[in-house]
Amino acid sequence: MSTVKRLSCILSLIGIAATMAHSEGASSEYVSPSEAVPRGRAPKMQVQLLNPGEPTKQYAVIFYEGDEAFSGLVEFAEKYGVASAHFTAIGALKGATLGWFDPQRKMYKKIPITGQHEVIGMSGDIALYQGKPVVHTHMVVGSSDGTTRAGHVLDAYVSPTLEVMVTVDPVAMQKRLDPATDLTLIDPALCCIRASKTIR
Repeated sequence: MSTVKRLSCILSLIGIAATMAHSEGASSEYVSPSEAVPRGRAPKMQVQLLNPGEPTKQYAVIFYEGDEAFSGLVEFAEKYGVASAHFTAIGALKGATLGWFDPQRKMYKKIPITGQHEVIGMSGDIALYQGKPVVHTHMVVGSSDGTTRAGHVLDAYVSPTLEVMVTVDPVAMQKRLDPATDLTLIDPALCCIRASKTIR
């Protein structure tokens, strides 16, 4: 084989390897809704019922250093039988992954958040899908220079605390799979289960 042919083969292989690496990198930048599930733990999470005896229950769900808040909220909903709720939060993080939903791909584009950030605002809801509570939450975070980033929460690692105030809804909200987006969306027509039957 001539030197020119060898060089041509080597360059072709380099090109193929570079294309594959770019393709793998691009795919890791996105996550499908079905894969956007809690993967961490929140061992330091503390929960306090704020209004015992009231029909509409309100909880303070407090996370501490190293807790993964998205996973912790799902754990809270499962442990306390929360079928439907809404919440807000403030605090700080040492890292997170937010997402922007790309309707063409039907996937979330990952937005990595590294280093210490203030949680300027976090809001979301809890509803049932196939009988299990699903947490849907968005967050705005601020960096040391005051710039902000925001998106759908994929994971959020707390430092030093995140204070989540949860209000349980009296009627359970139900989700259904939307084939047009591959997202689970709240469907008011399905909201007929009394949440109070499952709330502790």
